[in-house]
Amino acid sequence: MTTARVFGLAAICLASSPAFALEQGDYTLNGFGTVGITHLGGEDDGRSYGISGQTNDSWRGDQLSKFGGQLSYGLTDTVGVTVQATAKAYADEWKADVEWAYLSWQSTDELMLRFGRLRTPVYMYSESIDVGFAYPWLRLPDEVYSQVQLSNYEGADAIYNLPLSFGTASFQLAAGVAKNRDYYLYDDQYDIDYSKVFGASVSLATNDFGTVRIGYAEADIETEISGSFTDVFGNPSSATLLALDKDKGKFTSIGYQYDNGTWLTANEWTSRVIENDGTASTDSFYLMGGRRFGDFLPHLTYAQLDEDEGRQNSWTLGLNYSLTPTVVLKGEYKRVDTSGGYDGVFVRNAQELYNNTAYERTNGLVGVPARNFDGDIISAGVDFVF
Repeated sequence: MTTARVFGLAAICLASSPAFALEQGDYTLNGFGTVGITHLGGEDDGRSYGISGQTNDSWRGDQLSKFGGQLSYGLTDTVGVTVQATAKAYADEWKADVEWAYLSWQSTDELMLRFGRLRTPVYMYSESIDVGFAYPWLRLPDEVYSQVQLSNYEGADAIYNLPLSFGTASFQLAAGVAKNRDYYLYDDQYDIDYSKVFGASVSLATNDFGTVRIGYAEADIETEISGSFTDVFGNPSSATLLALDKDKGKFTSIGYQYDNGTWLTANEWTSRVIENDGTASTDSFYLMGGRRFGDFLPHLTYAQLDEDEGRQNSWTLGLNYSLTPTVVLKGEYKRVDTSGGYDGVFVRNAQELYNNTAYERTNGLVGVPARNFDGDIISAGVDFVF
C-alpha cells in the first residue's frame, strides 16, 4: 500500500463523516495535530495577517499549531455517538472546544442521520479543516478559507451515499443554528449569531478521475461591529463599522480533488454574498498541483481573492516529506500581494479604516490614502495522526 493510500485512509477515519455505523460496543479513538511556526516578512513592523491575525514578523506557532482527538462509539448496531475536541489558538488566545458532538443513526445502508453539534458544510475541506494531515498544505489557502469563520453549528443533517459502478455519489442536507460565535475583524474580536443555518452539498467520488463537490450554505447573520479611533480633530471617538440584523449570508463553492498516488491536484472556487453589508460578492479560488517522488511531495498553488476594494493574489511553493506513514514534515513559502488599495487577508485596524475613509470622503484633504500590502510568508511544521 502506498503512502498516499495510507494518508487517505487516515484522513477518512479522522476527518470525515463515517460511511457506516459501528457495531454495538465497538469504538474508535484517534488523535491528530499540527506543530508549526510561521513568519511574515516584507511588511511594516507589527503588521499581522490571517483569519485571526496571528501571522506577523515574529516566528509564531499559534497560527498553525493545533491538537485534537476524536471518539466514536457504537451504542447499537445502527446508533452511535461521535465527539471531536480541539485545542487551538484564535486571536492570540488558546482555546479548547468541542467541534463535533452528535448522535448518528444509520437508518439504511445508504442513509445516515446525525443530530447535535456538526461541522458546517461550507468548504471542500470543512470536515477535515483541523486535520492538517488530510490535505497537502501546512496552511489552507487563506484567500478561500478566510471567507467564513463559522466551523460548526447545532442542528441536524442527512447524508445519503449512492454506490455507482464507477464511484459513489453523496448528498448532504444540513440545518440548525450557531449562536454566540467569535468573529475576528479589524484587529478585534466580536460576537456573532447565525440563525436559520442551511447547507446542501453533492459530491461525486469516482474510482479513477477524482472527486467533484458542489456546496451551498446560507444563514441569517446578526452582529454589530464597532471600532474606536482618534478623529481628524484629535478627539477619541467610536463608530459602528458593520451592523447586520438577521441579514442573509450566502456561500457557494465548487471543488475538485484528484490523487492517484503520484500526481495530485486540489482546486476550489467560492463566492460569498451578504445582504445589506454595502458590498458586492466576494469571489475567490485556488489551483494546486503536485507530484510525489518517493516520500517527497513538491506542490505549487495559485490563489486569488476579489472584492469591491481590490484583489489579493498569491503563489505558494511547498515541499512535504513523509517521515512515517502517519507523520509528515511540511515547509511552505507564500508570496502574497494586494492591489487597488485593498487589505485582503492582511489586518487593518479601526484607526486605519477611519483614516482611509476620511481621505476618500474629503478628496484627500485629511486622512491617509488606502494602500496595497505585500509580504513573504514562511511556514514550517509537522502534521500527524495516531
